[in-house]
Amino acid sequence: MIARITRHLRGRTGWRASATALGLGVLAALALPPLHAVPLLWLAIPGLLVLVEAAPSWRAAGVRAFAFGLGHHLAGLFWITDALIIEAERAWFLIPVAVPAVAGLLALFIAPAGIAAFLARPGWRRVLAFAGAWSLGELARTYVLTGFPWNLVATVWAFAALPMQISAWVGVHGLSLASVLVAALPVLGARGFFAACVLLAAGGAAGVARLWPAEPPPLAVALRIVQGNIAQAAKWDDALRARHFRKYLALTANAPAAGPGETMVVIWPETASPYLLASDPAAQQAAAAALPEGGLLLAGTVRVERGPALRVFNSLVVLDANGVVRDVFDKAHLVPFGEYVPLRDLLPLPRLVRATMDFSAGPGRRSIDPGIAGVPAFSPLICYEAIFPGQVVDAGSRPGWLVNITNDAWFGRLSGPWQHLAAARFRSVEEGLPLARAANTGISALFDARGREVARLGLGATGVIAAPLPAPLPPTLFAQTGVWLPASLAVFALFCGLTRRKVALNGMETSKKKDDTAKA
Repeated sequence: MIARITRHLRGRTGWRASATALGLGVLAALALPPLHAVPLLWLAIPGLLVLVEAAPSWRAAGVRAFAFGLGHHLAGLFWITDALIIEAERAWFLIPVAVPAVAGLLALFIAPAGIAAFLARPGWRRVLAFAGAWSLGELARTYVLTGFPWNLVATVWAFAALPMQISAWVGVHGLSLASVLVAALPVLGARGFFAACVLLAAGGAAGVARLWPAEPPPLAVALRIVQGNIAQAAKWDDALRARHFRKYLALTANAPAAGPGETMVVIWPETASPYLLASDPAAQQAAAAALPEGGLLLAGTVRVERGPALRVFNSLVVLDANGVVRDVFDKAHLVPFGEYVPLRDLLPLPRLVRATMDFSAGPGRRSIDPGIAGVPAFSPLICYEAIFPGQVVDAGSRPGWLVNITNDAWFGRLSGPWQHLAAARFRSVEEGLPLARAANTGISALFDARGREVARLGLGATGVIAAPLPAPLPPTLFAQTGVWLPASLAVFALFCGLTRRKVALNGMETSKKKDDTAKA
């Protein structure tokens, strides 16, 4: 059967080959959250490699890899349409084009993997070149144009803590490199399949070894993660603001009490407060009244700065039980076209977030010490900021935990919230730090420093997660080295794969002298 499929794929030419590659990309997307159909990668990736090998030229190979990426991201990012439908009155014209445009841009980072595989000699070199170029492409889209490292291949393993543990050493990018290698090896036949199984077993053993030690006792911090479950369409309705605020106050006041010797820390999601909590004394006193004595509130809110120029921030406010604002963190990594429009003078497009002006970016990553005994400093991550590997803590001031507040009501109820949760979960494994996540409509969760789930509140639920704060672990290898180690591994794989390449780089043409580029 495998031989017949391979012959069929090799016989695909022109647009049919590209269409087949697009379909294989859609198949690969089924391995992403929430389905996690990981074995499908053993069909999709080898299928792409067969198509690339049979391409008449390096250009055709790149086109086929681009088509694969287009299908992969079309299927993986279709949830973006939900956000546009919410704001259809202002952004209706973007609904049919936004997802294809984003998918096409991200597919450009996969096309070089097809070219690298075509240039490499058949066998293990082709697999190495493909995996290395793919991983470097994912690294590139972490930074290019402010970055969008969404749905990295490694997130297929986020269904459980054990297969994620390799990222404590090499980060999510290193795990992506290993994942593509494992998925591609069966193209080499029975020996390749056996090698893939050996790599899987080795990764599983490494995961068991890291999870084996006993978990340190939790800290004397009683976390209360509040999920108000307010629909995005109603969130900024002026007539409902007071009701939304009272809902969060009631959930906070009725949360389970802290135990003896514990300090209660309550976490509200991104922009949970419909009032300007950083500067509104009445809202501050109302929120403080819902806290127990000695308690602390970490709440998402919009902050307005009035000065020579009016500026608006997406912020997290640290408020104590006396109504005193102890600190404020302003989101630094803003969402393009969501919170601001790049090159606004040239691109007269609407923002998804309703506001009279673009949001301003904060100064950057830092740890916040709330100044209460027993409560460690934390690194705040507002929504989108949690998806960036190696960019979630201040290197000069390591925190004791991560706090991710988000409003995933934008993402609908299908794949988007699950994919966002998976990306955030990887940060706890990479950094060796527990992560508390408060989402407006879900999914709220608490993970320990090894990425194990402590508690969860699902999509569309209203309630409070009550759990102690897990203890941090010593800095992981990835926390100490950052993306340099996985980047070096990817470059090494690509270099090994392209040694003794089968074509001359100066001409970039095959030795067969076939001119079928137009057909591809």
